[in-house]
Parts: sequence; C-alpha cells; structure tokens
Amino acid sequence: MNNLLTIKKRFTFCKIAFLTFALQTLNCQSQQIMITPPYLQKGDTVALLATARKNTDDNLKPTIDLLHSWGLEAVIGSTIGLDYHQLAGTDEQRASDFQKQLDNPNIKAIWCVRGGYGTVRMLDLLDFTKFKQHPKWVIGFSDVTVLHNHLNTMGYKSIHGIMPVTVPRATPAAVSSMKASLFGEPVSYSIGPDKMNRFGKATGELVGGNLSILYSLLGSPSAIDCKDKILFIEDLDEYLYHIDRMMMNLRRNGCIENLRGIIIGGMTKMKDNEVPWGKNALEIIDDVTKKYNIPVIFNFPAGHVQDNRALIMGNTISIDVNASGSTVTFQK
Repeated sequence: MNNLLTIKKRFTFCKIAFLTFALQTLNCQSQQIMITPPYLQKGDTVALLATARKNTDDNLKPTIDLLHSWGLEAVIGSTIGLDYHQLAGTDEQRASDFQKQLDNPNIKAIWCVRGGYGTVRMLDLLDFTKFKQHPKWVIGFSDVTVLHNHLNTMGYKSIHGIMPVTVPRATPAAVSSMKASLFGEPVSYSIGPDKMNRFGKATGELVGGNLSILYSLLGSPSAIDCKDKILFIEDLDEYLYHIDRMMMNLRRNGCIENLRGIIIGGMTKMKDNEVPWGKNALEIIDDVTKKYNIPVIFNFPAGHVQDNRALIMGNTISIDVNASGSTVTFQK
C-alpha cells in the first residue's frame, strides 16, 4: 500500500512538473522576438524623406552636416519639396518615396524629416517584403509613432528620437543619444527625482510614442500589444480633457493594467477650456494609472522637447525608480 501511494505521489508530481514546463514553454513562444536592424557603420547611407507634413531642403543642411560628421552619407527623398496642401505630396507620392528607400538595400536607415499628420494615410500602401529581407532603422517621433507601432507588430525595432527639422535646436545629449542608438553603442539614462514618480523596478520591452497616435491606432492592425511591456508616452498641443479621454481609452482597452512600467515624456503646450478641467496633463495620467502597482517615471527627457533622448522602441529595457532618481537601461 505504501509503495502504491509513493507511485501515485510521484506520478502526480511528474504531471504537475510537466504541465508547468508546458505552460512556461507556451508563454515563451507567445512573446515575440524583436529583430534589431544592422547598426550603422561609417560609409553607410541614410535617406531623409517626409511621410507627413511638407518640407523643403532649406533646413536640412545641419542634419546632412551632422551625418557627415558621423561618417555617413545622406540621400534626399523625392518627397522633400513636394507640396500637397499640408502634406509632402499625395499619399501615393509619399508611399512611393518611402517604398523606394525600404526596398533599397544600400539605404541603412530612413530618417523622417518631420511629423505633423499624414503617415497613417500612406501606411497601407507600403509593402514590407524587401524590408524583411534587409531590415533598416526607421527614425523619428510624433506622427512617426504610426511607423514605430506598425513595425513593432511586425517584430522590428525602430528609433524614437530627434528629426532633421529639430536637429538645430536639439540638446547635445539628444544628438549623442541618437548616434549611440544608431551605431549600437550602450544606451542608458539617469535623471533626477520627480515628486510624482512611483518607485519600483521593472524589465520589459519598450513600446509607445505619441499618445494621440497610440489612441488613434487602437483597434487597427498597427495597435501595440501592451502585455508585459513598458509604455512610453508624450504629446503636444492637446486639450487636457482629451488627454483624460485617451488615457481612459487605453485603460478600458486593457493596456494599462497589463503594463510593467510607464515612462512619461514631455506633455508640451497643453491647452485648457474656458471652464478648467481641474488637473494638468501629468495629474491626469497619474489619476488614471495610480491604481496599478507599477513604477512610473514622470518628466522623462523625450518627446516634443529640446532634450529629446533617443529611445529604441521594441528593445528590452530595465527601469529603476527610487528616491534618488530614475535609470533607464537598454539591454543589448
């Protein structure tokens, strides 16, 4: 009888162990492995083009000089100089320029010259077949969040950071962080304490970008998966009640409750109504997220600010938020 009980116990233990292993295996398989495009090397070529608002080449010289100082070459896309109302050409023209740079294996990075609005209008015209054969860095912020999110769903990393129109007013730290990200150098940030920070440590894949864009992509094939991620958000020129609306939408879509941490960048030039909303943008975000026991970094130097540090979207990062300040470290 004792031998029979022992056998039953061993069988139960083995069954539990097997089920645990199977569940862990399935969980690992469900997590997408992010692909890192080749880091740049001296002699590589970067394409400068417009995916949204129109731009001429008059203000691109500082960026071209910067690329040359890094040992890189620049190619000006056909969208630079096009004028279609607010946009840099029609949707088809902007998509054609972007497609050309995607398909060219000699182009190692695509740097969007500015944001505004319009990237989403050309997104579904793109074919990423050759990009998958020769991945490359896509760079920018603001409206370029459309591309960051879409590439993330495909399993590719990209860089959220300064754009050619912001290079002349960017801080040295913002510029150097872009170079480090592109050339594969170590990237980490240490910033001072903020009274609104919520302490803790977390490790996870970095996703996000412009809050308005994240909100607009919900329910589409380009919407990000928030589960076990660290979310970065920033925004510009929004009404405070709209910040609340967007944050509530993220929460009701199950995004916030599944996060491991949040990084809040610049909430710049916010607007209020004649009857005040009653909270500023950071207080709104704090109110919507405070019920979740995760670390939160407020006023991180990224977004529509001069000190717009580069963020490698899709990369695994570790954050540590304590009374002394915050650190953000990108893992290789």
